[in-house]
Amino acid sequence: MDAMLVSYGLEWLNLLVRWLHLITGIAWIGASFYFVWLDNSIRPPKPGSDLAKKGVAGELWAVHGGGFYNPQKYLVAPAELPEELHWFKWEAYATWLSGFAMLFIVYYFNASAMMINKDVADLSSWQAIGVGLGTLVVGWTVYDLLCRSPLGKRDGLLGIVMYLFIVAAAYVLSHLLSGRAAYIHVGAMIGTMMVGNVLMVIIPGQRKLVEAMRQGKSPDPIYGKKAKQRSVHNNYFTLPVLFIMISNHYAMTYSHPYGWLILAAIIAAGALIRHFFNLRHAGRVSLGFPAAGVALLLAVAVAIAPRPVATPTAVAVAPTVDAAPAGTAAINVAAAPAADFSRVQRIIAQRCATCHSAQPTQPGFATAPAGVMLQTPELVRQHAAKIYQQAVQLKAMPIGNLTHITDDERAAIGAWYEAGAM
Repeated sequence: MDAMLVSYGLEWLNLLVRWLHLITGIAWIGASFYFVWLDNSIRPPKPGSDLAKKGVAGELWAVHGGGFYNPQKYLVAPAELPEELHWFKWEAYATWLSGFAMLFIVYYFNASAMMINKDVADLSSWQAIGVGLGTLVVGWTVYDLLCRSPLGKRDGLLGIVMYLFIVAAAYVLSHLLSGRAAYIHVGAMIGTMMVGNVLMVIIPGQRKLVEAMRQGKSPDPIYGKKAKQRSVHNNYFTLPVLFIMISNHYAMTYSHPYGWLILAAIIAAGALIRHFFNLRHAGRVSLGFPAAGVALLLAVAVAIAPRPVATPTAVAVAPTVDAAPAGTAAINVAAAPAADFSRVQRIIAQRCATCHSAQPTQPGFATAPAGVMLQTPELVRQHAAKIYQQAVQLKAMPIGNLTHITDDERAAIGAWYEAGAM
């Protein structure tokens, strides 16, 4: 009962922190999108005008919510420091902190189930957690050093190098962690780069601008340029990170043998689509970028489309017994026809219902994942299509193959489903 209460408490903590992460993420991303749009949409004042004399680089008139707005951007800084100055930083910090908390709640507190797949790498829980945390540190360090190197002065080339680095990270992680954990840690690595930009570059640069004005000095424009560069990077990182945030719902991507390559294509598609909108805000419409992004997504969809699954045929041979992990009951595979529901039900009970039941017995689970319960024949038949997709087509379940389901057992489920799931 104590373990069940702990798991139930973690479920609520998961819910509340995930909600917070979503709210703060919307605030951060919304601000990022708005300011990139604003930067690309402002128009320079007429030469010799009062605005030009004040040092205004551009302005914009907008109407929203029944009111008129007139934001202005200065070349470096206004002549006098305003009494009130709003800083956009807490949205970024709160998003990263809540996301980091999610890593612990969902993945690190239950690393054996959520991070480890023995068919990929035989790691301990602590080793898997070390890989995850190390990814965040290495990712930010490499990215920041590249930005500060001579490569940082060539935005296009830097973007290509960073993309290749992220793809390489996805490849390495997919050979160390479960597919789902590999994806989420690529996203966490990119998110760490984004918040690192705010914490280590953008805000410190802005503080130096403000401090120079308070001291009556002329602010150095280099800080604004560096902050702008990192802000633009964050803008391009956004769509890939958003995809990764929802990817856990789509096992067809992360459970694929080439999941890292699928992620690479989707990241590229997101960056291309984001680039289209950035250009459009600046008055340039280049349809080739979204067309290329959509083409990439379509190519991925076609490449990973389900293929027919080979199913076993009934043969007249002496019954054999599959090897089963210690502590679990062995299942007689050849003793019944391939589409025998009683055999499928035994497989589901042993391999799936430990998590997918009203009261899961698998440690770390207080409720059935996605609300799918399989402890009765009626429920197994009700969810037949989901079972077939997740266990046979995608082989995404059981998660991390915790219960050691065999290929013969998956094929038996496939035969039952294709025979009508009766």
